[in-house]
Amino acid sequence: MRAAILILSILLPAAASADDKPAVANAGEAGVTAEQPARPVAPPPEVKRRGSMVGYIDDATIDDHVRVRFDAGFDNTVPDRAEFFYAQCGCNFAGAPGPGGLGAGDLVTSLNFQQLVFEGQYALKRRGADSRIALFAAIPFRFVQPQSFLGQTFKPPLPNTFSNASGLSDLRIGGKAAVVSTDDVLLTAQIQGYFKTGDAKQGLGTDHGAVEFSLLLKQALTDQLGLESEFGDWHPTGGSTAPTGASYSGDVLYYGVGPSYELVKTTRVTFAPVVELVGWHVLGGQQQNAGTLGSAEGTNIVNIKVGARTVLDNRSSVYVGWGHALTDAVWYQSIIRVEYRYGF
Repeated sequence: MRAAILILSILLPAAASADDKPAVANAGEAGVTAEQPARPVAPPPEVKRRGSMVGYIDDATIDDHVRVRFDAGFDNTVPDRAEFFYAQCGCNFAGAPGPGGLGAGDLVTSLNFQQLVFEGQYALKRRGADSRIALFAAIPFRFVQPQSFLGQTFKPPLPNTFSNASGLSDLRIGGKAAVVSTDDVLLTAQIQGYFKTGDAKQGLGTDHGAVEFSLLLKQALTDQLGLESEFGDWHPTGGSTAPTGASYSGDVLYYGVGPSYELVKTTRVTFAPVVELVGWHVLGGQQQNAGTLGSAEGTNIVNIKVGARTVLDNRSSVYVGWGHALTDAVWYQSIIRVEYRYGF
């Protein structure tokens, strides 16, 4: 009897411990053990402010993007005005930096041009907050086709040495900072420099540097209606001298306002028509207008731009627009712009 009791006292605890093991394993398989780590919670998706909808007014948005833009401008009647588009006409006197030689026939009275611009922007990141500063650079390529010269009206016509040309234009590098940044309002201060990398004798550049200061505003008026605007000054840091001794280059104030309306807005596609009014006021400099050398100061130019932007997945966007001069003085009579932008 005592031997049986002793055997049972040894076997029962061993059986009990063997029965416990499956229970622990089953509990682990059921996922209820206290030691199992909790699954990480995914962060909420990033909220990305709507990008700029305009096509001609400078973009106030602080973000990372690349942009490819193509312009085709027609009938620039005074291309050397204040050396804003290109340097003074080489027809004025020997050594002038602008296109052409020494004959009056090189004074362009109508010019068509195209520009292809590659731009990249990088926003400086801030931990736990929206970016408020961005740096950007633009590489432009220009193509010019003079259509008519003053010398063609003479009898006999004078020969021309300024013909079609293409190549690198003046590089731009700049930065912008958000002065006001809320869900509905973005006010940005921008500065950019222009560098004389374009060949002025071919009409591809101004032959001088320039610095540009501007304020850019982007405001959401309703869920679908937005307004963007700009005001700035283009200031030449150099320039040539006219035969009269006056500075040929001059400051140019510019401004613009453009409302846009999101006519179509889904989770993947946004389509927004936009109308922009853009103007320039020339504060100084000289110009050759129909063979007469004179001051460009006080010249006002105003354009209307009509277009639309299509945004895909809040990243890619395409703008197509057309502009036309509303004033007698022009940088061009009309212009077509196509742009592709991708935001990161």
